[in-house]
Amino acid sequence: MNSPASNELPLPFRLTTGDQVEVVESRDEELELTVVMPCLNEERTVAKCVEKALQTIRLLGTRGDVLVVDNGSTDQSVEAATLAGARVVHQPRKGYGNALRKGFEEARGKYIVMADCDESYDFADVPRFLERLRAGADLVMGNRVAGEIKPGAMPWHHRWIGNPGLSWFLNMLFRTGVGDSQCGMRGLTKEAARRMNLQMPGMELASEMVIKSAVAGLRIEEIPITLWPMAAIAAITCAASATAGVTCGSC
Repeated sequence: MNSPASNELPLPFRLTTGDQVEVVESRDEELELTVVMPCLNEERTVAKCVEKALQTIRLLGTRGDVLVVDNGSTDQSVEAATLAGARVVHQPRKGYGNALRKGFEEARGKYIVMADCDESYDFADVPRFLERLRAGADLVMGNRVAGEIKPGAMPWHHRWIGNPGLSWFLNMLFRTGVGDSQCGMRGLTKEAARRMNLQMPGMELASEMVIKSAVAGLRIEEIPITLWPMAAIAAITCAASATAGVTCGSC
């Protein structure tokens, strides 16, 4: 099958030699979706994740981009992400929460889908998050418990104690209605991110997002997703979790 002409692709894409997709700089109002990936030393997997996300955006036929937030990588993560077609920004302040907040600030899309770039989440699920956001949800949580957790993808004490216990605690105090409060794949509107006024620097941001959404009366929904074993050590997530004393959910 012949490749479509470059003018048939929605901005910010165009085809280059070899049918590769290149991201073209666009004005904020031109983008519907930004996929945000926090990154720390993920050179083995970040390019694959960026490519999968870009392919999904192409198949959606929407205007979108992929934003990788580098949190001080000392390997070739930045180069790999850039070559794969991502827009890369830098957050020198260490921490999962700091990286994500930077990503939310820099996102050009009306809607944001966040996920780690260690291949623990499937970027083919992005359309399902976008569908709910388009329908009016402010925050769409992935639910690995209602979906599937592949063997080796999550330590037993996080799966059966940490994550369920923390989710129950948040539901009891804030009536969040969320069954998997620590899931790392989520969708939210740019406006919801602004209204949350997030402050946490580490993995505790995962709980902060749920709490502040509930308190603000934002519309929270969940969709079942699959958690896969990480192809590389998610250093940014695990390090932040250890510092905060909060379960990371996937490490």
